[in-house]
Amino acid sequence: MEPYTLQRECDVRAKSSLKTLFWAFLRLGVTSFGGPAMVAYIKELAVSRKRWLSEPEFKNGIVLAQSIPGATAMQVAAYVGLRIQGIRGALASYIGFGLPAFLIMLAFSVLFSKFRNIPLVASAFNGLQVIVVAITFNAVLGFGKSLKRDLTNLLFVLASTALFWSGISPFWVILISALAGILFMRAEPSPEISGTHCTKNTWFHKGIWILLGTFLAGLIALYFANDRLFELATVMVQIDAFAFGGGFSSLPLMLQKVVNVHGWMSNKTFMDGIALGQITPGPIIITATFVGYLLQGFPGAVIASIAIFTPSFLILVLVDPLFNRFRTSPYFIKAMEGVFACFVGLLLFVGVKFFRDVSWDITRASLALAVMIALLRKIDILYIVLAGTVLSVALL
Repeated sequence: MEPYTLQRECDVRAKSSLKTLFWAFLRLGVTSFGGPAMVAYIKELAVSRKRWLSEPEFKNGIVLAQSIPGATAMQVAAYVGLRIQGIRGALASYIGFGLPAFLIMLAFSVLFSKFRNIPLVASAFNGLQVIVVAITFNAVLGFGKSLKRDLTNLLFVLASTALFWSGISPFWVILISALAGILFMRAEPSPEISGTHCTKNTWFHKGIWILLGTFLAGLIALYFANDRLFELATVMVQIDAFAFGGGFSSLPLMLQKVVNVHGWMSNKTFMDGIALGQITPGPIIITATFVGYLLQGFPGAVIASIAIFTPSFLILVLVDPLFNRFRTSPYFIKAMEGVFACFVGLLLFVGVKFFRDVSWDITRASLALAVMIALLRKIDILYIVLAGTVLSVALL
């Protein structure tokens, strides 16, 4: 492969239209199973095949996506578009990558609402609840491995779990964890990673304010038009704005708000939504589409989906020009350490709560053990869920 040069990269970007970006990420989004694992496929598209970004710049995008709220793969897709065609490019890649997940989850939600009481379907979802428990505890292990193995992080995990169990709002738990991280965590500043800039960032002064204004205007219009849709939108905005650590970290927040605070659905139904999210391409936070549809039909699905993805997108666009300044700040790094430890505790709480809602017997316990072994062996989660569904229908 011939070496990268700044001029060549800028020439390639100039020839990449919004239509090209949208269709490239739409095709990728159709098969985007595995959440953060999709970042490798985005890299293959953007760095190796299309040569839109250099290797160091793509790595910079990964670090940025992992340091702010939102689903990691979605944020990386938006970052690629942002670097190529500014805000319009970010929107094209973001929407293209997420649209298949929305459409498929919408179809699943319609089918679920019509057929969930059929015995065969009920058996499938009884097994899927067991699978969700295993997936959640596997996520606890995955997040836990990324933490430093010391007493401070362990105390953060246990304290956040206890706070969540006591009924304190998860948003306060996150803020407390960030402040405690600044006080008690120890972290070394990360080195700066430079990016490639082919044009001036004039989009920052125009496009960002247009996006912010449009989003706020939409929320105001909802406030006067439909108070239930407005409440649904504000809940999803709060969840996304605090979902540090990737899409899976939004689930404890969504559970708390949707089930415990507002009582919009039962814990069992919410678990069914998570199970559907696992067999849907795209990030697990697409569960918001399921929640929105069950509450308010098609308008609810659309509003919930827009609200769960927009805040993190806006944060990405706003933070990108300033990211190196943030990521080299020891205060920012320590705050993020506290937040990440907090989310391990939140996931642990969710896992225990889901565990308690399953009517355990030897069949369900065996299924959960088999799923955990399969997850630890890195078998594709899509195959695990599909195989588990077949076994549930046969055995439960």
